[in-house]
Amino acid sequence: MSDRHAADMLIDDRIRGFPPGHTALPLEAIGRQGWKPFDGEMALPLISLDQTAFAGNVAAMMAYVKSHGIEIAPHAKTPMSPALSSALLAAGAWGTTVADIRQAAVLLKAGQRRLILANEIGGPAAARRLAALLSGYPDSDVHIFVDSAPLAEALAAAWQARGDLPLLGLLVELGAGRAGARNLADAEKILDVVLSAETPAFRLTGIAAYEGAAATANAAETLARIDALMGLTAAFLPQVRARIGDGRPLLVTAGGSVFFDRVVAGLSAAVEDDPDCRLILRSGAIFFHDHGVYERGLAGLDARNGFRVGADIWSASKKFTPALRVWAEVLSLPEPGLAICGMGMRDVAIDQDLPRPLALYRGGALLGDFSTASVLRLNDQHAFVTVPADADVAIGDVVEFGISHPCTCLDRHAILYGLAPDHTVTAAFLTSFG
Repeated sequence: MSDRHAADMLIDDRIRGFPPGHTALPLEAIGRQGWKPFDGEMALPLISLDQTAFAGNVAAMMAYVKSHGIEIAPHAKTPMSPALSSALLAAGAWGTTVADIRQAAVLLKAGQRRLILANEIGGPAAARRLAALLSGYPDSDVHIFVDSAPLAEALAAAWQARGDLPLLGLLVELGAGRAGARNLADAEKILDVVLSAETPAFRLTGIAAYEGAAATANAAETLARIDALMGLTAAFLPQVRARIGDGRPLLVTAGGSVFFDRVVAGLSAAVEDDPDCRLILRSGAIFFHDHGVYERGLAGLDARNGFRVGADIWSASKKFTPALRVWAEVLSLPEPGLAICGMGMRDVAIDQDLPRPLALYRGGALLGDFSTASVLRLNDQHAFVTVPADADVAIGDVVEFGISHPCTCLDRHAILYGLAPDHTVTAAFLTSFG
């Protein structure tokens, strides 16, 4: 669906946040209604995006990649919103990253053509499905991870069977903790298969890695594992160049939203030694940040003095601001010190931490800070929130929650409501999680 068609889509009260009984509206009209998440009109729970915080996060990350002379293809799996991916492209992103064939279809249909499919997709059937999709996009520029001879052979067979496909770029993946070749010998075997199957529409275009899967509970061990993976990736690049010769452009891609500084430190020298190579990060969640896993991750980044822009060391914890909130009403005060709120596992992520109460609203206005409260647990539709014995909390109050892990929170919502600094809804972003 193109951005224009998405803007024209009618939204009604079957969608979280949309006021019950309100006449259906085109998506693009939602931001002109003057609604606020705590005004009593919008249906709760809902999720919102602080657009000022998002813009600041975009500016900070783009300043970082520009200062290092590298590129970024933000991972779209976090919001799965073509409109937000388009905003990142407009801000200077090289392209967009996706995790599977369906996500690629979403962005291709929205008009985005340069994609990194940062995952293995399966076997022969999956290869045929990818070919069927890309046959409709002759102008696409897609690069896909490959970490085995069987996948390389399946993709080669699918491309050899058809004459209507665009160029598919193959990225040999090295890895630790998840997918990817574990050593140079295995990577060379995959490279052999890819190079032996090359055609004008099927070619090696680079190498890839994902360092986040190497993380452990021990910070020192994590950095050692990540640095080792970057060393392996850097060592493979000249071997690839020796096999294909000079002149062919190559991509080297790695970098999530927590350890991208180690990627830059580990790969920059190797990439700079190859004049036909470019380094591309894939960080995506950092543009949204959070009150949990990425808050801790950026504190670790600062402890490493990792957020360097030019000659300066910036504080990532200060430059990036959590942009996502979930809003819910107090439904019950069944006993002293306990509030039951209308938000549960169907509405918010819990895989990396519980949501965090931030502020309390009553009668359409801010009542005050609510950080002294905490979420004990969630079930399907309810949050069990402990509150101080003397807290001024009433049934019907609205609680603003921070979240942990945007990637597993946003996928519960069809609409992400963009907020102005006064929390007025000024935009609505359609998500496409299938």
